[in-house]
Amino acid sequence: MMNNKAYILLITLVATLGGLLFGYDTAVISGAEGALQAYFADNLNLSSLVHGLTVSSALIGCIIGGLLSGYCSNRFGRKPTLIIAALLFFVSSLGSAYPEFLFFTKGDPTIALLITFNLYRIIGGIGVGLASAVSPMYIGEIAPPSIRGRLVSLNQFAIIFGMLVVYFVNWGISKGQAVEWINDIGWRYMFLSEAIPALLFLILLFAVPETPRYLLSTNQDKKALHILSKLYDKKLAKATMLEIKKSYQGKHGQGTGKLFSFGKKIIFIGILLSIFQQFVGINVALYYAPRIFESLGAARDASMFQTIIMGLVNVIFTVIAILTVDKFGRKPLLIIGSLGMAIGMFGVAGMAFSNVIGVGTLIFIIIYTASFMMSWGPVVWVLLSEIFPNKIRGQAIAIAVAAQWTANYFISSTYPMMMEYSGGVTYSFYAIMSILSALFVWKFIPETKGRSLEELETLWTKSEKKSYELPMAK
Repeated sequence: MMNNKAYILLITLVATLGGLLFGYDTAVISGAEGALQAYFADNLNLSSLVHGLTVSSALIGCIIGGLLSGYCSNRFGRKPTLIIAALLFFVSSLGSAYPEFLFFTKGDPTIALLITFNLYRIIGGIGVGLASAVSPMYIGEIAPPSIRGRLVSLNQFAIIFGMLVVYFVNWGISKGQAVEWINDIGWRYMFLSEAIPALLFLILLFAVPETPRYLLSTNQDKKALHILSKLYDKKLAKATMLEIKKSYQGKHGQGTGKLFSFGKKIIFIGILLSIFQQFVGINVALYYAPRIFESLGAARDASMFQTIIMGLVNVIFTVIAILTVDKFGRKPLLIIGSLGMAIGMFGVAGMAFSNVIGVGTLIFIIIYTASFMMSWGPVVWVLLSEIFPNKIRGQAIAIAVAAQWTANYFISSTYPMMMEYSGGVTYSFYAIMSILSALFVWKFIPETKGRSLEELETLWTKSEKKSYELPMAK
């Protein structure tokens, strides 16, 4: 049985601040995007493609951070990697707000200033890439099997909550202000606001422990048992420690293993889970939300407010996922979500083809985002935290997360250019990807609810005749 539910929840909530900053950093651009176009692209006569690359520049850092997450989490530990991420968030928030600091005097924007701004955004992106991989990994390695889905899903809730918070912040900064002020000063305050949660995350991380699985992978048995004894009763703590140690030994050798130690299929599944999560187009809806609503005929203030409404819908349906992921399972939620996203995107595409813009379009966007938030948003992170065996988890999650951010960068940076060609075709593409994602889950994804991380390893080791079982935490 779990020994200290309050302790488990406390350290989970601290880890989810990495998710909150992930959401905050990726969504802060939604309020600043129009101002950045006016400040840089319009002043410097740059193309829509260059603007799209500027809006998506943090994603380059996310790819780098995702790739580095495996090395850092295995070399330094899960906790120190999250501390590094917090520091990067803090530096990026200050530098993105005032890229002139140290190198330039404030004046007309230049290409050099634009490059410096993008470099600071990339630094923040590296923090996002690290946190996006390691926060759910940390929670998954701490959480008891019976509630692992809910606890890892809290990280997605934190991501969406971070987005919602920054929607309010952006709205509050821009409300009642002249467009000229927003384009010159307001966007700076939006980026600067991230320094507050980044500093809080950094401070609180010093109060949480390292994960028992990392400690056992580095032969720190006494420390691991001490942490496990805080999570479970003594008998289950010892049994769990022995089972974890067994997973690090076995036929693949002691400690961490090679990436393909358990075959290529598991890596293939992790990468495609990540790619589909982005190719359905969710971050287009998040990054460009105010612009989408402005295209529906809303004024700038109104479009910011409609973005807040969408953020509230996202929070509500993420809560639904948290409440159902350990009850209904991962696979059914993903398939239902895919079908809902397809309906939403086909609806938006149909209205775009018909040149009909109105409340119906908003409703279809809400159907789409709600379907994502109750399924592919949280559940993919749950699966990535649990499907990979202990010996390759750090490396495999790094590859999957890097693939996810690469797909995110491709989809987000090409969106303005695709919309110039045809909005209907653009949204139809996301709808088709939603259908393909459902077929992928039906064919390839196993159900993982209620099983220990060590039990799940037998899904990928055909030589194991049957799963070994641990007492289920209740």
